[in-house]
Amino acid sequence: MSIGLIALLDDIAALAKVAAASLDDIAGQAAKAGAKAAGVVIDDAAVTPRYVTGFSAARELPIIGKITLGSLKNKLLILLPAALILSLVAPQAITPLLMIGGLYLCYEGVEKVYELVMPHAAHAHESALETTSLDAKSLEDEKVAGAIKTDFILSAEIMAITLAAVPSGSMFTQALILAVVGLGITIMVYGGVALIVKADDLGLMLARVRTASPTGAVLRSIGKGLVTGMPYFLKVLGIVGTAAMIWVGGGIIVHGLEAYGISGLAHLIHDAGEATAHAVPVLASVLRWIVEAAGAGIVGIVAGLIAIPVTGYAVSPIWRYLKSLLPRRRRKEALANGKK
Repeated sequence: MSIGLIALLDDIAALAKVAAASLDDIAGQAAKAGAKAAGVVIDDAAVTPRYVTGFSAARELPIIGKITLGSLKNKLLILLPAALILSLVAPQAITPLLMIGGLYLCYEGVEKVYELVMPHAAHAHESALETTSLDAKSLEDEKVAGAIKTDFILSAEIMAITLAAVPSGSMFTQALILAVVGLGITIMVYGGVALIVKADDLGLMLARVRTASPTGAVLRSIGKGLVTGMPYFLKVLGIVGTAAMIWVGGGIIVHGLEAYGISGLAHLIHDAGEATAHAVPVLASVLRWIVEAAGAGIVGIVAGLIAIPVTGYAVSPIWRYLKSLLPRRRRKEALANGKK
């Protein structure tokens, strides 16, 4: 009996070793896949703070909390199962869906630029889309909804990159890697965003340090620098976030077209980046990235400029008409229930 128990313990130990090796393998694959999605993660972190600016300090963390929860739902409850199902059933549908998402990013980014350049026309466009908010609560809900929609597109890109980087294996392993990457990236992005938007409060606390020591003087200087500099930093980050939406969206469209054999734009942007890198070898990597991002951004601007009138004159009227049908249907159902 004791021999049987020892054998059972040996089996359990062997299984534990296999499980530990599997977890190490999953952690390693998740790290590699997450690294490949790093570019989109940076864009996600740059985009998000623009949705929090303009609100009182007391509402900043609650808004980030709502967006974080929405991001987790996007990744774990919608995109993870959808990515696995599409990869099995209809892998050819992934590219066009990503391109539609990329077009939405271009539309959102270019609309913000349009708002800065032509504020009156942009206000009229927003009114036509019925997006003008009447109170602070509506404005907050609208901003959160917009952030979650944008996060959905960026998260879809992250999950697609992650899935492509994961070696073929069991669906459980792929799902676990996607979940680890999604959870890790969400915590990293929105934790970082929370630190950024609350840095001015930390600066205010440091500026009020009353210690007379040299350390106290240094802390007060840092605090004053944060209080003075953070509003400008957030403005710059908002501009970078808008630009990121445009170049990421344009990049998704360019890569999508390349997947369908229309590779002229992709080759042109790549060749321009390579030529610039060869011209200035000292800053080769940085200049290559800048040129390629600028090329994707130009494509994104063109796509966004096309999407704005299409949305205003075609998509929005159709959407309003479809929404107007819902009350009629409900009234008919109510009348039918009343007759019964």
